[in-house]
Amino acid sequence: MSASPDRRSFLAASAGLAFLDGLPPVSAADAKPDPDLVRLDSGIEPLVRLLEDTPREKLLEEVGSRVKKGLAYREVLAALLLAGVRNVQPRPSVGFKFHAVLVVHSAHQAAMAGPDNERWLPLFWALDNFKSAQATNAKESGWRMKPADEAKVPEAHRAREAFTRAMDGWDIEAADAATAALARTAAPGEMFDLFARYGSRDFRDIGHKIIYVANAFRTLEVIGWPHAEPVLRSLAFALLRHDGKNPAKEDLDADRPGRKNLERARNQARPRGVLDKPTPEFATELLRTTRTAAADEVSAEVAKRVGASATAQSAWDGLFLGGAELLMRQPGIVALHSLTSLNALHYAARATGDAELRRFLLLQAAAFVPLFRDAMKSRGKVGDAKIDELGPRDEDAEFTVRDVYAELGRNKETAARTAFTVLKGNPGAAKALADEGRRLIFVKGTDSHDYKFSSAVLEDVALLSPGVRDRFLAASLFWLKGSGAPDSPLVKRTRAALA
Repeated sequence: MSASPDRRSFLAASAGLAFLDGLPPVSAADAKPDPDLVRLDSGIEPLVRLLEDTPREKLLEEVGSRVKKGLAYREVLAALLLAGVRNVQPRPSVGFKFHAVLVVHSAHQAAMAGPDNERWLPLFWALDNFKSAQATNAKESGWRMKPADEAKVPEAHRAREAFTRAMDGWDIEAADAATAALARTAAPGEMFDLFARYGSRDFRDIGHKIIYVANAFRTLEVIGWPHAEPVLRSLAFALLRHDGKNPAKEDLDADRPGRKNLERARNQARPRGVLDKPTPEFATELLRTTRTAAADEVSAEVAKRVGASATAQSAWDGLFLGGAELLMRQPGIVALHSLTSLNALHYAARATGDAELRRFLLLQAAAFVPLFRDAMKSRGKVGDAKIDELGPRDEDAEFTVRDVYAELGRNKETAARTAFTVLKGNPGAAKALADEGRRLIFVKGTDSHDYKFSSAVLEDVALLSPGVRDRFLAASLFWLKGSGAPDSPLVKRTRAALA
């Protein structure tokens, strides 16, 4: 789980800067609850109102001024997530404008891993991104989250049963009421397991459902569980999005892998006494299987091997290689989501204490890679690059991390080979490559996917087996930023707001 940021470190990083001031205070009247809106914790409501009501062209300067007066990073993070769930609807799909919510933890994760003096940049970028999404939402539907219907909220001892029944039946109203009850009474771990199961059960919205589960819970770990109810109500609403026919009454393509994998997860526990040792050959075999096999075949192979001799780590290694290879073959939206989805599924598998759920998440990850592979075909030409054939450059020359990112704007494949050259025989180079990749996102990132993707893959690099890391990191360059890309206009504005 994510560690909470140290407020003192953020304020210290800003010491000596001259901040904008002169902003009017928020009065008690400003925080008076609107009966048609979900109520938030009284301590955060005024700041959420500030984010909602301040024009986009003035928001960064307003927040910068309040940072001068002692506004803590965690408070801004909490207000940003809550403003998003109250003002941005996860429909008609869990994506597009809703990235303003999905990206909050990714921006925070980037900030925590970045240099001290740049840590406000991702959060200020996300603030501006929220204002864009808020405007789009207002134009599309004007939706805003309403209070829970208290007459329908079940008693605490019935909350879990009511939630599972509603989610199994794809019943939005019943799920909303049950979620409110869970948020008020259940332990975070219990809620996480429930949402992780339902967030990974279907292949809709190119993985955004499980991404939202992981990112929502990780952010709540930082900002505090008193803020959970509106976030989890938004999450349940997102997880119940479908395409018209009620999945509970149909046998739809998007649901079929999850139903079969749930049976496998329940029935194929790992036998006792099996040695839990690395099996790198299985990772390579699984990578090759993902190139041509159907989703059900890949899941069946993983269930068979992990339940017999191969470790789950080796399966994850092979799947991450498969996702990275898809990105090499078609550097675009579908392929990059194969990796952000794998990141979320892998996080959920690490976070849960439920062995059956852990198996289910792995089996769904095995299904998702070929499903993403097939979805790419509708997006244009798909290349034939093979990640296990990615190697160093042929030239008898030394290359640096700077050379990697300079090359990236000219030729992605050459940049990946340059990275592989730098990484070969130099374990410390991986951190340098990741650090520079993050820094370039800070100053050149302009899209939610820049933050979502970079935060995901740079986290995963450290979790893969040593023989897999270099190829995976080199392949990830196909969606990172090169040093020649223009700086984001928001960087200059953010620095001005904090200067």
